[in-house]
Amino acid sequence: MPGSRTGRPPVQRAVRRPAGASRPRRDNPVRRLHTRLRKAWDRPLTAYYLIFGGSLLITVLGLVMVYSASQITALQMSLPGSFFFRKQFLAASIGAALLLLASRMPVKLHRGLAYPILAGAVFMMALVQVPGIGMSVNGNQNWISLGGSFQIQPSEFGKLALVLWSADLLARKQEKNLLAQWKHMLVPLVPVAFMLLGLIMLGGDMGTAIILTAILFGLLWLAGAPTRLFVGVLSIAATLGVILIKTSPNRMARLQCIGATDPGPGDACWQAVHGIYALASGGIFGSGLGASVEKWGQLPEAHTDFIFAVTGEELGLAGTLSVLALFAALGYAGIRVAGRTEDPFVRYAAGGVTTWITAQAVINIGAVLGLLPIAGVPLPLFSYGGSALLPTMFAIGLLIAFARDEPAARAALAMRHPRFGRKRGTGGSAFVRSPRRWNTMRRRASAARSSGER
Repeated sequence: MPGSRTGRPPVQRAVRRPAGASRPRRDNPVRRLHTRLRKAWDRPLTAYYLIFGGSLLITVLGLVMVYSASQITALQMSLPGSFFFRKQFLAASIGAALLLLASRMPVKLHRGLAYPILAGAVFMMALVQVPGIGMSVNGNQNWISLGGSFQIQPSEFGKLALVLWSADLLARKQEKNLLAQWKHMLVPLVPVAFMLLGLIMLGGDMGTAIILTAILFGLLWLAGAPTRLFVGVLSIAATLGVILIKTSPNRMARLQCIGATDPGPGDACWQAVHGIYALASGGIFGSGLGASVEKWGQLPEAHTDFIFAVTGEELGLAGTLSVLALFAALGYAGIRVAGRTEDPFVRYAAGGVTTWITAQAVINIGAVLGLLPIAGVPLPLFSYGGSALLPTMFAIGLLIAFARDEPAARAALAMRHPRFGRKRGTGGSAFVRSPRRWNTMRRRASAARSSGER
Protein backbone atom coordinates (compact mmCIF):
# COMPACT_ATOMS: atom_id res chain seq x y z
CA MET A 1 0.00 0.00 0.00
CA PRO A 2 1.63 3.32 -0.97
CA GLY A 3 2.48 5.65 1.91
CA SER A 4 1.70 9.32 2.27
CA ARG A 5 4.10 12.19 1.62
CA THR A 6 4.92 12.47 5.31
CA GLY A 7 5.93 8.84 5.48
CA ARG A 8 3.08 7.91 7.75
CA PRO A 9 0.49 5.31 6.77
CA PRO A 10 -2.73 6.86 5.50
CA VAL A 11 -5.60 7.23 7.96
CA GLN A 12 -8.49 4.92 7.20
CA ARG A 13 -11.74 6.78 7.31
CA ALA A 14 -14.98 5.13 8.34
CA VAL A 15 -17.26 4.23 5.53
CA ARG A 16 -20.34 6.39 5.54
CA ARG A 17 -23.67 4.64 5.40
CA PRO A 18 -26.28 5.72 2.93
CA ALA A 19 -28.92 8.02 4.31
CA GLY A 20 -31.68 5.46 3.94
CA ALA A 21 -29.82 2.57 5.58
CA SER A 22 -31.09 1.53 9.02
CA ARG A 23 -28.79 0.74 11.90
CA PRO A 24 -28.65 -2.86 13.12
CA ARG A 25 -31.13 -3.45 15.93
CA ARG A 26 -29.81 -4.23 19.32
CA ASP A 27 -30.82 -7.60 20.73
CA ASN A 28 -33.89 -7.12 22.90
CA PRO A 29 -33.54 -9.14 26.14
CA VAL A 30 -37.31 -9.68 26.32
CA ARG A 31 -37.35 -11.04 22.79
CA ARG A 32 -34.33 -13.18 23.53
CA LEU A 33 -36.05 -14.60 26.62
CA HIS A 34 -39.19 -15.25 24.60
CA THR A 35 -37.17 -17.10 21.97
CA ARG A 36 -35.46 -19.25 24.57
CA LEU A 37 -38.75 -20.08 26.29
CA ARG A 38 -40.34 -20.96 22.98
CA LYS A 39 -37.46 -23.26 22.10
CA ALA A 40 -37.66 -24.91 25.52
CA TRP A 41 -41.44 -25.23 25.14
CA ASP A 42 -41.04 -27.01 21.79
CA ARG A 43 -38.53 -29.57 23.00
CA PRO A 44 -39.62 -33.21 22.72
CA LEU A 45 -39.42 -33.85 26.48
CA THR A 46 -41.44 -30.80 27.55
CA ALA A 47 -44.73 -32.70 27.90
CA TYR A 48 -42.99 -35.52 29.76
CA TYR A 49 -41.46 -33.19 32.34
CA LEU A 50 -44.64 -31.13 32.71
CA ILE A 51 -46.76 -34.20 33.42
CA PHE A 52 -44.29 -35.82 35.78
CA GLY A 53 -43.22 -32.65 37.58
CA GLY A 54 -46.68 -31.07 37.71
CA SER A 55 -48.39 -34.17 39.10
CA LEU A 56 -45.58 -34.67 41.63
CA LEU A 57 -45.83 -31.08 42.90
CA ILE A 58 -49.64 -31.23 43.12
CA THR A 59 -49.52 -34.50 45.07
CA VAL A 60 -46.83 -33.32 47.50
CA LEU A 61 -48.56 -29.98 48.11
CA GLY A 62 -51.82 -31.87 48.53
CA LEU A 63 -50.29 -34.06 51.23
CA VAL A 64 -49.11 -30.96 53.09
CA MET A 65 -52.53 -29.33 52.89
CA VAL A 66 -54.35 -32.54 53.87
CA TYR A 67 -52.22 -32.71 57.01
CA SER A 68 -52.93 -29.06 57.79
CA ALA A 69 -56.66 -29.11 57.01
CA SER A 70 -57.55 -32.45 58.60
CA GLN A 71 -55.97 -32.09 62.04
CA ILE A 72 -58.94 -30.40 63.71
CA THR A 73 -61.43 -32.78 62.10
CA ALA A 74 -59.43 -35.77 63.33
CA LEU A 75 -59.21 -34.39 66.88
CA GLN A 76 -62.95 -33.69 66.91
CA MET A 77 -63.51 -37.36 66.03
CA SER A 78 -61.21 -38.44 68.93
CA LEU A 79 -58.56 -39.58 66.46
CA PRO A 80 -54.85 -38.73 66.24
CA GLY A 81 -54.15 -35.45 64.48
CA SER A 82 -52.22 -37.21 61.70
CA PHE A 83 -54.89 -39.87 61.09
CA PHE A 84 -56.10 -38.63 57.70
CA PHE A 85 -52.58 -37.67 56.61
CA ARG A 86 -51.28 -41.18 57.25
CA LYS A 87 -54.09 -42.73 55.22
CA GLN A 88 -53.51 -40.25 52.40
CA PHE A 89 -49.76 -40.90 52.50
CA LEU A 90 -50.40 -44.64 52.26
CA ALA A 91 -52.70 -44.09 49.28
CA ALA A 92 -50.12 -41.80 47.65
CA SER A 93 -47.42 -44.45 48.10
CA ILE A 94 -49.59 -47.11 46.46
CA GLY A 95 -50.56 -44.61 43.78
CA ALA A 96 -46.89 -43.83 43.09
CA ALA A 97 -46.27 -47.54 42.50
CA LEU A 98 -49.27 -47.65 40.13
CA LEU A 99 -47.98 -44.53 38.35
CA LEU A 100 -44.54 -46.06 37.78
CA LEU A 101 -46.12 -49.32 36.66
CA ALA A 102 -48.43 -47.59 34.20
CA SER A 103 -45.62 -45.38 32.88
CA ARG A 104 -43.49 -48.44 32.04
CA MET A 105 -46.26 -50.54 30.49
CA PRO A 106 -46.43 -50.71 26.67
CA VAL A 107 -49.45 -49.35 24.86
CA LYS A 108 -50.60 -52.84 23.85
CA LEU A 109 -50.85 -53.87 27.47
CA HIS A 110 -52.89 -50.78 28.30
CA ARG A 111 -55.29 -51.71 25.53
CA GLY A 112 -55.44 -55.26 26.85
CA LEU A 113 -56.44 -54.01 30.31
CA ALA A 114 -59.39 -51.98 28.99
CA TYR A 115 -62.02 -54.72 29.13
CA PRO A 116 -60.93 -56.29 32.47
CA ILE A 117 -60.92 -52.87 34.16
CA LEU A 118 -64.36 -52.06 32.74
CA ALA A 119 -65.79 -55.40 33.88
CA GLY A 120 -64.30 -54.98 37.36
CA ALA A 121 -65.61 -51.43 37.69
CA VAL A 122 -69.13 -52.42 36.63
CA PHE A 123 -69.11 -55.37 39.04
CA MET A 124 -68.00 -53.22 41.99
CA MET A 125 -70.48 -50.46 41.12
CA ALA A 126 -73.26 -53.06 41.11
CA LEU A 127 -72.09 -54.39 44.50
CA VAL A 128 -72.62 -50.92 45.97
CA GLN A 129 -76.40 -51.40 45.66
CA VAL A 130 -76.37 -54.77 47.43
CA PRO A 131 -77.64 -54.43 51.03
CA GLY A 132 -74.97 -55.24 53.57
CA ILE A 133 -72.10 -54.54 51.14
CA GLY A 134 -72.65 -50.98 49.99
CA MET A 135 -72.66 -48.15 52.49
CA SER A 136 -73.88 -44.56 52.45
CA VAL A 137 -71.62 -41.55 53.06
CA ASN A 138 -73.10 -38.03 53.18
CA GLY A 139 -76.32 -39.31 51.68
CA ASN A 140 -74.73 -41.05 48.67
CA GLN A 141 -74.80 -44.84 48.36
CA ASN A 142 -71.51 -45.16 46.48
CA TRP A 143 -69.11 -46.82 48.89
CA ILE A 144 -67.96 -50.32 49.84
CA SER A 145 -66.45 -50.97 53.25
CA LEU A 146 -63.12 -52.81 53.26
CA GLY A 147 -63.01 -53.22 57.01
CA GLY A 148 -61.99 -50.81 59.72
CA SER A 149 -61.69 -47.24 58.52
CA PHE A 150 -60.94 -48.18 54.92
CA GLN A 151 -63.57 -47.67 52.23
CA ILE A 152 -63.56 -47.67 48.45
CA GLN A 153 -65.67 -45.74 45.95
CA PRO A 154 -65.98 -47.86 42.77
CA SER A 155 -67.32 -44.96 40.69
CA GLU A 156 -63.84 -43.39 40.77
CA PHE A 157 -62.48 -46.45 38.98
CA GLY A 158 -65.37 -46.15 36.53
CA LYS A 159 -63.73 -43.00 35.14
CA LEU A 160 -60.53 -44.87 34.33
CA ALA A 161 -62.50 -47.78 32.91
CA LEU A 162 -64.52 -45.51 30.61
CA VAL A 163 -61.37 -43.77 29.31
CA LEU A 164 -59.44 -46.96 28.52
CA TRP A 165 -62.34 -48.93 27.07
CA SER A 166 -63.63 -46.04 24.96
CA ALA A 167 -60.15 -45.27 23.63
CA ASP A 168 -59.65 -48.88 22.57
CA LEU A 169 -63.12 -49.05 21.01
CA LEU A 170 -62.77 -45.82 19.03
CA ALA A 171 -59.23 -46.71 17.94
CA ARG A 172 -60.34 -50.07 16.53
CA LYS A 173 -63.25 -48.45 14.70
CA GLN A 174 -61.01 -45.73 13.29
CA GLU A 175 -58.59 -48.34 11.99
CA LYS A 176 -61.52 -49.90 10.11
CA ASN A 177 -62.81 -46.50 8.88
CA LEU A 178 -66.14 -46.94 10.69
CA LEU A 179 -66.30 -43.63 12.55
CA ALA A 180 -67.74 -41.88 9.51
CA GLN A 181 -71.04 -43.63 10.27
CA TRP A 182 -72.93 -42.13 13.20
CA LYS A 183 -74.25 -45.45 14.49
CA HIS A 184 -70.72 -46.84 14.82
CA MET A 185 -69.66 -43.71 16.66
CA LEU A 186 -72.52 -43.95 19.17
CA VAL A 187 -72.92 -47.71 19.58
CA PRO A 188 -71.82 -49.19 21.93
CA LEU A 189 -69.99 -46.16 23.37
CA VAL A 190 -73.01 -44.13 24.46
CA PRO A 191 -75.05 -47.10 25.85
CA VAL A 192 -72.12 -48.30 27.97
CA ALA A 193 -71.48 -44.75 29.22
CA PHE A 194 -75.16 -44.36 30.13
CA MET A 195 -75.04 -47.72 31.93
CA LEU A 196 -72.17 -46.42 34.08
CA LEU A 197 -74.05 -43.16 34.65
CA GLY A 198 -77.15 -45.11 35.73
CA LEU A 199 -75.18 -47.16 38.26
CA ILE A 200 -73.67 -43.97 39.65
CA MET A 201 -77.00 -42.13 39.83
CA LEU A 202 -78.58 -45.05 41.71
CA GLY A 203 -76.36 -43.96 44.58
CA GLY A 204 -77.15 -40.27 44.10
CA ASP A 205 -73.64 -39.09 43.17
CA MET A 206 -74.39 -36.37 40.64
CA GLY A 207 -70.87 -34.88 40.73
CA THR A 208 -69.18 -38.06 39.46
CA ALA A 209 -71.91 -38.43 36.85
CA ILE A 210 -71.12 -34.94 35.52
CA ILE A 211 -67.44 -35.85 35.17
CA LEU A 212 -68.26 -39.07 33.30
CA THR A 213 -70.49 -37.05 31.00
CA ALA A 214 -67.63 -34.62 30.36
CA ILE A 215 -65.34 -37.56 29.49
CA LEU A 216 -67.95 -38.91 27.07
CA PHE A 217 -68.30 -35.58 25.28
CA GLY A 218 -64.53 -35.14 25.16
CA LEU A 219 -64.13 -38.52 23.47
CA LEU A 220 -66.92 -37.79 20.99
CA TRP A 221 -65.29 -34.47 20.14
CA LEU A 222 -61.92 -36.15 19.59
CA ALA A 223 -63.58 -38.77 17.40
CA GLY A 224 -64.88 -36.00 15.15
CA ALA A 225 -68.57 -36.29 15.93
CA PRO A 226 -70.68 -34.03 13.69
CA THR A 227 -72.35 -31.02 15.26
CA ARG A 228 -75.86 -32.44 14.98
CA LEU A 229 -74.85 -35.66 16.72
CA PHE A 230 -72.94 -33.78 19.38
CA VAL A 231 -75.86 -31.43 20.06
CA GLY A 232 -78.30 -34.35 20.17
CA VAL A 233 -76.36 -36.26 22.82
CA LEU A 234 -75.80 -33.03 24.75
CA SER A 235 -79.52 -32.25 24.68
CA ILE A 236 -80.40 -35.69 26.06
CA ALA A 237 -77.81 -35.37 28.84
CA ALA A 238 -78.97 -31.83 29.70
CA THR A 239 -82.61 -32.93 29.85
CA LEU A 240 -81.79 -35.80 32.17
CA GLY A 241 -79.69 -33.45 34.32
CA VAL A 242 -82.52 -30.93 34.66
CA ILE A 243 -84.94 -33.69 35.65
CA LEU A 244 -82.54 -35.06 38.26
CA ILE A 245 -81.94 -31.59 39.71
CA LYS A 246 -85.62 -30.62 39.76
CA THR A 247 -86.63 -33.83 41.55
CA SER A 248 -84.06 -33.41 44.35
CA PRO A 249 -84.49 -30.64 46.97
CA ASN A 250 -80.85 -31.05 48.00
CA ARG A 251 -79.60 -30.41 44.46
CA MET A 252 -81.95 -27.46 44.05
CA ALA A 253 -80.61 -25.96 47.28
CA ARG A 254 -77.04 -26.34 46.04
CA LEU A 255 -77.96 -24.66 42.78
CA GLN A 256 -79.41 -21.70 44.65
CA CYS A 257 -76.15 -21.19 46.59
CA ILE A 258 -74.20 -20.06 43.52
CA GLY A 259 -72.70 -16.65 44.33
CA ALA A 260 -74.22 -16.60 47.83
CA THR A 261 -72.67 -14.22 50.38
CA ASP A 262 -74.98 -15.12 53.26
CA PRO A 263 -75.76 -18.56 54.72
CA GLY A 264 -79.47 -17.91 54.16
CA PRO A 265 -82.44 -19.41 55.98
CA GLY A 266 -81.56 -22.60 57.80
CA ASP A 267 -77.88 -22.12 56.90
CA ALA A 268 -78.52 -23.78 53.54
CA CYS A 269 -75.46 -22.08 51.99
CA TRP A 270 -73.21 -22.40 55.03
CA GLN A 271 -70.46 -24.39 53.28
CA ALA A 272 -70.38 -22.21 50.17
CA VAL A 273 -70.27 -18.94 52.15
CA HIS A 274 -67.55 -20.10 54.54
CA GLY A 275 -65.47 -21.25 51.60
CA ILE A 276 -65.59 -17.67 50.31
CA TYR A 277 -64.72 -16.41 53.81
CA ALA A 278 -61.64 -18.63 53.86
CA LEU A 279 -60.43 -17.37 50.49
CA ALA A 280 -61.12 -13.74 51.38
CA SER A 281 -59.22 -13.87 54.67
CA GLY A 282 -56.10 -15.31 53.06
CA GLY A 283 -55.01 -12.16 51.27
CA ILE A 284 -52.06 -12.31 48.92
CA PHE A 285 -49.68 -14.53 50.88
CA GLY A 286 -52.07 -16.14 53.37
CA SER A 287 -52.15 -16.39 57.13
CA GLY A 288 -49.44 -19.05 57.23
CA LEU A 289 -49.35 -22.81 56.92
CA GLY A 290 -51.51 -24.36 59.63
CA ALA A 291 -53.02 -21.02 60.71
CA SER A 292 -56.45 -21.46 59.08
CA VAL A 293 -59.43 -20.36 61.18
CA GLU A 294 -62.21 -21.84 59.05
CA LYS A 295 -60.98 -25.40 59.52
CA TRP A 296 -61.84 -25.16 63.24
CA GLY A 297 -65.33 -26.49 62.63
CA GLN A 298 -66.68 -23.61 60.53
CA LEU A 299 -65.95 -25.07 57.08
CA PRO A 300 -67.38 -28.57 56.41
CA GLU A 301 -65.23 -31.01 54.41
CA ALA A 302 -62.18 -28.80 54.81
CA HIS A 303 -59.75 -31.59 53.86
CA THR A 304 -61.78 -33.07 50.97
CA ASP A 305 -64.07 -31.00 48.75
CA PHE A 306 -63.06 -27.59 50.13
CA ILE A 307 -59.34 -28.06 50.59
CA PHE A 308 -58.77 -25.36 47.97
CA ALA A 309 -60.44 -22.85 50.31
CA VAL A 310 -58.09 -23.79 53.16
CA THR A 311 -55.18 -23.47 50.72
CA GLY A 312 -56.30 -19.94 49.87
CA GLU A 313 -56.61 -19.03 53.55
CA GLU A 314 -53.20 -20.37 54.56
CA LEU A 315 -51.14 -19.75 51.40
CA GLY A 316 -53.11 -16.83 50.00
CA LEU A 317 -53.58 -15.83 46.40
CA ALA A 318 -50.01 -16.89 45.61
CA GLY A 319 -50.74 -20.45 46.74
CA THR A 320 -54.03 -20.77 44.85
CA LEU A 321 -52.54 -19.33 41.66
CA SER A 322 -49.67 -21.81 41.95
CA VAL A 323 -52.16 -24.69 42.15
CA LEU A 324 -54.06 -23.32 39.15
CA ALA A 325 -50.81 -22.95 37.18
CA LEU A 326 -49.86 -26.58 37.91
CA PHE A 327 -53.23 -27.85 36.71
CA ALA A 328 -53.00 -25.63 33.62
CA ALA A 329 -49.54 -27.04 32.81
CA LEU A 330 -50.84 -30.57 33.32
CA GLY A 331 -53.79 -29.91 31.02
CA TYR A 332 -51.60 -28.35 28.34
CA ALA A 333 -49.19 -31.29 28.43
CA GLY A 334 -52.06 -33.77 28.06
CA ILE A 335 -53.44 -31.87 25.07
CA ARG A 336 -49.98 -31.75 23.53
CA VAL A 337 -49.54 -35.52 23.89
CA ALA A 338 -52.95 -36.13 22.34
CA GLY A 339 -52.29 -33.73 19.48
CA ARG A 340 -48.81 -34.89 18.47
CA THR A 341 -49.34 -38.64 18.39
CA GLU A 342 -50.30 -40.70 15.35
CA ASP A 343 -51.64 -43.63 17.39
CA PRO A 344 -55.45 -43.29 17.68
CA PHE A 345 -55.59 -45.14 21.01
CA VAL A 346 -53.02 -42.81 22.52
CA ARG A 347 -54.89 -39.77 21.22
CA TYR A 348 -58.25 -40.87 22.65
CA ALA A 349 -56.81 -42.09 25.96
CA ALA A 350 -54.70 -38.97 26.50
CA GLY A 351 -57.62 -36.74 25.57
CA GLY A 352 -59.96 -38.64 27.88
CA VAL A 353 -57.58 -38.44 30.85
CA THR A 354 -56.96 -34.74 30.24
CA THR A 355 -60.70 -34.07 30.03
CA TRP A 356 -61.27 -36.04 33.23
CA ILE A 357 -58.66 -34.22 35.34
CA THR A 358 -59.37 -30.78 33.89
CA ALA A 359 -63.17 -31.06 34.23
CA GLN A 360 -62.93 -32.33 37.79
CA ALA A 361 -60.55 -29.54 38.79
CA VAL A 362 -62.80 -26.90 37.20
CA ILE A 363 -65.91 -28.26 38.95
CA ASN A 364 -64.20 -28.40 42.35
CA ILE A 365 -62.53 -25.00 42.15
CA GLY A 366 -65.62 -23.41 40.61
CA ALA A 367 -67.72 -24.64 43.53
CA VAL A 368 -65.24 -23.24 46.07
CA LEU A 369 -65.24 -19.88 44.29
CA GLY A 370 -69.04 -19.80 44.26
CA LEU A 371 -69.24 -19.91 40.48
CA LEU A 372 -70.69 -23.44 40.24
CA PRO A 373 -72.96 -25.52 42.47
CA ILE A 374 -71.27 -27.73 45.05
CA ALA A 375 -70.98 -31.11 43.33
CA GLY A 376 -69.07 -32.98 46.04
CA VAL A 377 -66.10 -33.98 43.88
CA PRO A 378 -62.51 -33.85 45.19
CA LEU A 379 -59.70 -31.84 43.66
CA PRO A 380 -57.61 -34.34 41.64
CA LEU A 381 -54.33 -35.41 43.26
CA PHE A 382 -54.89 -32.78 45.96
CA SER A 383 -57.89 -33.57 48.14
CA TYR A 384 -58.09 -36.32 50.72
CA GLY A 385 -59.41 -39.63 49.40
CA GLY A 386 -57.58 -42.77 48.36
CA SER A 387 -60.37 -43.97 46.06
CA ALA A 388 -59.94 -40.86 43.94
CA LEU A 389 -56.14 -40.73 44.21
CA LEU A 390 -55.32 -44.28 43.03
CA PRO A 391 -57.05 -44.25 39.60
CA THR A 392 -55.96 -40.67 39.01
CA MET A 393 -52.30 -41.51 39.57
CA PHE A 394 -52.65 -44.53 37.30
CA ALA A 395 -54.09 -42.19 34.66
CA ILE A 396 -51.12 -39.84 35.12
CA GLY A 397 -48.88 -42.85 34.53
CA LEU A 398 -50.74 -43.38 31.25
CA LEU A 399 -49.94 -39.82 30.15
CA ILE A 400 -46.28 -40.28 31.12
CA ALA A 401 -46.09 -43.52 29.12
CA PHE A 402 -47.65 -41.81 26.10
CA ALA A 403 -45.30 -38.83 26.41
CA ARG A 404 -42.28 -41.17 26.58
CA ASP A 405 -43.51 -43.17 23.59
CA GLU A 406 -43.20 -40.28 21.12
CA PRO A 407 -40.30 -40.97 18.71
CA ALA A 408 -38.54 -37.68 19.43
CA ALA A 409 -39.01 -38.07 23.19
CA ARG A 410 -37.77 -41.66 23.04
CA ALA A 411 -34.61 -40.58 21.23
CA ALA A 412 -34.03 -37.72 23.67
CA LEU A 413 -34.46 -40.02 26.66
CA ALA A 414 -32.04 -42.51 25.14
CA MET A 415 -29.45 -39.74 24.84
CA ARG A 416 -30.05 -38.49 28.38
CA HIS A 417 -30.08 -41.93 30.00
CA PRO A 418 -27.53 -44.14 28.21
CA ARG A 419 -26.90 -47.68 29.29
CA PHE A 420 -24.31 -48.41 31.94
CA GLY A 421 -20.78 -48.25 30.63
CA ARG A 422 -21.72 -46.59 27.33
CA LYS A 423 -21.00 -43.07 26.17
CA ARG A 424 -23.61 -40.83 24.64
CA GLY A 425 -23.84 -41.06 20.90
CA THR A 426 -21.59 -44.16 20.74
CA GLY A 427 -22.50 -47.75 20.24
CA GLY A 428 -19.89 -49.25 22.57
CA SER A 429 -18.40 -48.72 25.98
CA ALA A 430 -15.34 -46.72 26.83
CA PHE A 431 -13.42 -49.92 27.51
CA VAL A 432 -14.12 -51.24 24.03
CA ARG A 433 -13.16 -48.16 22.05
CA SER A 434 -9.47 -48.09 23.06
CA PRO A 435 -8.78 -51.73 22.01
CA ARG A 436 -10.44 -50.91 18.68
CA ARG A 437 -8.05 -48.04 18.21
CA TRP A 438 -5.13 -50.29 19.18
CA ASN A 439 -6.25 -52.96 16.72
CA THR A 440 -6.45 -50.33 13.98
CA MET A 441 -2.94 -49.15 14.72
CA ARG A 442 -1.71 -52.75 14.81
CA ARG A 443 -3.26 -53.44 11.40
CA ARG A 444 -1.51 -50.36 10.00
CA ALA A 445 1.79 -51.49 11.50
CA SER A 446 1.46 -54.97 10.06
CA ALA A 447 0.64 -53.50 6.67
CA ALA A 448 3.75 -51.34 6.88
CA ARG A 449 5.94 -54.32 7.74
CA SER A 450 4.56 -56.32 4.82
CA SER A 451 5.66 -53.57 2.46
CA GLY A 452 9.25 -53.87 3.70
CA GLU A 453 9.26 -50.82 6.04
CA ARG A 454 10.66 -51.05 9.57
